[in-house]
Amino acid sequence: MSAVRTPAKHFAPLAIGAPEPFRAAPVRIERMIHFVPPHNEKIRSKIKEIASQVDVVLGNLEDAIPVGDKEAARRGFIQMARENDFGDTGLWTRINCLNSPWMLDDVIEIVREAGNKVDVMMLPKVEGPWDIHYLDQLLAQLEAKYGVKKPIMIHAILETAEGVKNVEAIAAASPRMHGMSLGPADLAASRGMKTTRVGGGHPDYNVLA
Repeated sequence: MSAVRTPAKHFAPLAIGAPEPFRAAPVRIERMIHFVPPHNEKIRSKIKEIASQVDVVLGNLEDAIPVGDKEAARRGFIQMARENDFGDTGLWTRINCLNSPWMLDDVIEIVREAGNKVDVMMLPKVEGPWDIHYLDQLLAQLEAKYGVKKPIMIHAILETAEGVKNVEAIAAASPRMHGMSLGPADLAASRGMKTTRVGGGHPDYNVLA
């Protein structure tokens, strides 16, 4: 049985000067999330137009971004966050996973430069509550250091068998928990499952009629 914080401490800030955690997650319409490659200047120039048509604009820093463009994507996300008023449209980012060489700089630089604009950080490849606890503590320290006024929420992506097994503990890991999504391709790979291809049918997949 995993240890949990006492009820009195569950909603206490994890760093001196960090904002009070939400006792109930803010309610927003999130029907359409538009993933943006922030290193692409042409797309970045259309952010105002995109934001007016969707519920969430998400700056993607993870798998869809080539290794050589990771830092440019991070800088691009910060630029688009600072230069645009998103109004009622949510602003999210999907950072790189915890064991990547880019994750720490993703979190530090985004909170420092645009922490008051970001609503949600999407964390890939979450395997247990320990992953949420780490990001939770780090965000609190950075929010306190850089004067962020409201807590940044965490959305977990479950992409391994271990993550799915620990879904209940992940869901209850922090008041920052915004929600969870399944990553079907990586989950299938972690289980050695045969699947159709993500984004299209498998060339060897046939339907008997």
